Amino acid sequence: MSYYNHFTISEREKILYLLGKSLSITEISKCLNRNKSSISREIKRNSINGEYSPSQAQEKYTKRRKKCKRRKILSDTSVLSKVKYLFLELQWSPEQISNRLKLENNSISISANTIYRGVYAGVFDDKGLSSGNRGAIRKLRHRGKTRHTKNHIEKRGKIKITNLITDRPKQANTRDRIGDWEADTVLGLVGQACLLTLVDRKSRYLLCEKLERKTSNNVKNSMIKIFKNNPLYTITPDRGKEFSKHEEISKELDDVKFYFPFPHHPWQRGSNENTNGLIREYFPKQISIDDRTNEYVKECVDKLNKRPRKCLGWKTPYEVYFESVLQLT
Repeated sequence: MSYYNHFTISEREKILYLLGKSLSITEISKCLNRNKSSISREIKRNSINGEYSPSQAQEKYTKRRKKCKRRKILSDTSVLSKVKYLFLELQWSPEQISNRLKLENNSISISANTIYRGVYAGVFDDKGLSSGNRGAIRKLRHRGKTRHTKNHIEKRGKIKITNLITDRPKQANTRDRIGDWEADTVLGLVGQACLLTLVDRKSRYLLCEKLERKTSNNVKNSMIKIFKNNPLYTITPDRGKEFSKHEEISKELDDVKFYFPFPHHPWQRGSNENTNGLIREYFPKQISIDDRTNEYVKECVDKLNKRPRKCLGWKTPYEVYFESVLQLT
C-alpha cells in the first residue's frame, strides 16, 4: 500500500527547472516518480499569471497545513474556563471532569489525558502560582505514600472492642444499602479543634462536624445528634480513643452495633480513609482548624458530596444518597 507524500521544496524547484526545459506533465511525473495528476494539480494551484513559483507554492502549503490541523480543545476560551473552574475551584480530577461531562451529555467533550497535558503545559496556571513543576500541577491528587513507616509502633491507648469487622452483616460488606457508616476524626493542630467524619459505605456521602476538641464526649454527643436524622444500620469506626464511648452511643441510637477493624488495617475502612484524604485538600496537616468556621466546613463538605466518583459510575455521593439527579456542568 502506497502512502501519499506532500511535495517538498526540492521537488517544487525541480518542477520549475523541468518546466523551463519545456518538458510535458507526463515527462515531469516520470522524472519525479510522481503521478501526473499530482504534478498537474500542483502547477495549477500554485501558478500566478501562468508562472509556477516554488517559493510561493511552499508558503501556501505551509499556511494550508496550519489550517487543516485540528485546533487544541483547550484553546477554546469557553472550554478552558469550564474545565479550569471544575479543576481549580471544585478540585475535580481530570478523570472526574471528563467522565462527568460525558454523563451529563454536555456539549464539551474532552479526555482526561487532554486535561493532564494542559496541566503539565501550564495552561491552567494563574498569576501567583509558581512555574515549572509546580503551578497547577500541585492541584493534582498524588497518591502512593505509605500511611506509616515500616516499623511503626502503635502508641495510643487501646479501647474496649465489642464486635470485629468480620462479624459485620453481609449487606454492609457488599454496600447494598444506605446507612452503613465508617467513622474517623481529622486532626488539625494537636490539642485544638478537629473534624468528625462519617462516610456512608454505599453512596460515599459525607457527614462532617467540627469539634472543639478530640474527646470521646464530643464525639459521642456529635454522633448521636447527627445520626438521629439519618438512616443507620452499622458503624465501623477507627480504633482511636475518641470512640471509647461507643457503647453509650449504641444505647442512644437503638442499639446500633459498632464493628471495629483489625489494628493497622486502614483499608478495612477504605471509604472513610479515602474521603479523609480528600478533606485534607481543604484542611492540610499542621494547620489549625480552630480558625475555620462551621460555614466553611459545610461548604467544603458540600463540594465533596457533589464531586463525581468513578466508583459510583461518575454520579455524586449526593445523587446516590438522596436518589436524585444534579446538573453540575
